[in-house]
Amino acid sequence: MAVTVGASRLDLGAVRRLPAGARPLVRPGTVPAGVVHLGLGAFHRAHQAVYTEQAIALAGGDWGIVGVAPRNAELVRTLTAQDNLFSVSTLSAADRRTQVIGALAGVRLAAADPQAVVALLADPAIRVVTLTVTEKAYQLDPAAGTLRPDPDLVADLTTGRAPATVPGLLVRGLLARSAADAGPIALVSCDNLPANGRRLRGLVTQSLAYAGAPQPAVDWVATQVGFPGTMVDRIVPASTTETLAAAHRALGVQDLAAVAAEPYSQWVIEDDFPAGRPAWERAGAVLCADAGPWERLKLRALNGVHSATAYLGALAGCETIADALTLPHLATVLRRLIAEDVAVSFVPPDGVDVVGYGEQVLERFGNPAIRHRTLQVAMDGSQKLPQRILHTIADLRAAGRPARWAALVVAAWIRFAQGTGDDGRSLPLDDPLAERIRAALAAAPQTPAGAVDAVLALDEVVPPEVAADAEVRADVVAWLTDLHRHGVPATLAGAA
Repeated sequence: MAVTVGASRLDLGAVRRLPAGARPLVRPGTVPAGVVHLGLGAFHRAHQAVYTEQAIALAGGDWGIVGVAPRNAELVRTLTAQDNLFSVSTLSAADRRTQVIGALAGVRLAAADPQAVVALLADPAIRVVTLTVTEKAYQLDPAAGTLRPDPDLVADLTTGRAPATVPGLLVRGLLARSAADAGPIALVSCDNLPANGRRLRGLVTQSLAYAGAPQPAVDWVATQVGFPGTMVDRIVPASTTETLAAAHRALGVQDLAAVAAEPYSQWVIEDDFPAGRPAWERAGAVLCADAGPWERLKLRALNGVHSATAYLGALAGCETIADALTLPHLATVLRRLIAEDVAVSFVPPDGVDVVGYGEQVLERFGNPAIRHRTLQVAMDGSQKLPQRILHTIADLRAAGRPARWAALVVAAWIRFAQGTGDDGRSLPLDDPLAERIRAALAAAPQTPAGAVDAVLALDEVVPPEVAADAEVRADVVAWLTDLHRHGVPATLAGAA
């Protein structure tokens, strides 16, 4: 990100010069750390950090956050220079509000000193660990939920080297905490995974077994570690030079860690914290016994629709999600996806109307102030589509229902993975399985049917019941054929 030469920098010394409404609710250094967060990206800074600061300001507690970036050394240097301060700008079509956040009690770079992170996880003062490390960092097969260790994770779990993966850090930290008898702790996944708390528990349990952990440590984890599930929701696009420039204009000082987000924010949390937690409910979070219905609502009616918009929009040459929603007939098709597929695929939370929720989603996606790039949302499709779209298809077909609109999303992903948009421009396949997907497509007959068969055969992505469903295959082939022959606008017009 660009630095404005000669501009004063956001830090503790600059706080008194900030506009009164932009000053942090918590001053870094005044609240001891009680939370470690793994994954110090834009989403955490605009979501959990905001909730935590508000909770501390309203209810107190030693709940400052030590933010751990796995590999982003530049971000750690930036936040350290800024005394752990950063700003969040809330953007709507009508206005912009910028607030400096002071919830971070410190920052660490895991790649530079993983043993320091392990020591943090074993510190009795730390009672909560939150994670936003993306779906692929969990090293779990998205269909089976079983451990899929890569060479780094194998080394983390079977050798004495310093851990280099998130699961490796967690396992080493829990083993050290158990050995020190440092008290109970909660590990809180805030990633877009179904049953994310149970998946994180499974990841830790399987990793301990893989590592050959002693039985007393395994028993300690089973009784002393909570794994509350969550649902998180806020659109936080990647920061740009304009994000930084706008924050500079709002604050009068330069913030090189500034993030921007939409006004809407939601956090649903299962209340399973054996050593206590911040009073997040005072900041608007929903505490509940089971976050599952909320997770499915968000994954299917928001994230699935987000992916649909991203792939169809990118194919049509749209830069942002809001731009894509201006395509004729796309909103109509998305409404049919929500009403005819998503809404009948699961039981929503009590009192929630899925179609009404979907209308709110489309309104949020259309916010022109949130320039969320279609290519950013399209990343990591092999990790995202199982829970966002393929599980919807599986549940619909198990109930004897068609899945026509969800099949369109699968076809759009395949068309995107083939690498060119409607106008012939190259599209990047930024995905951990990119080589596997490209190889499968290259080896298949160069027809829509060949491409569909190649992708449906990716058993690490596609559930077997979906891959074997002839009706689903026929729908995806038909959609992909239309996308190839006619492009996105004409396909949408014909569908609507």
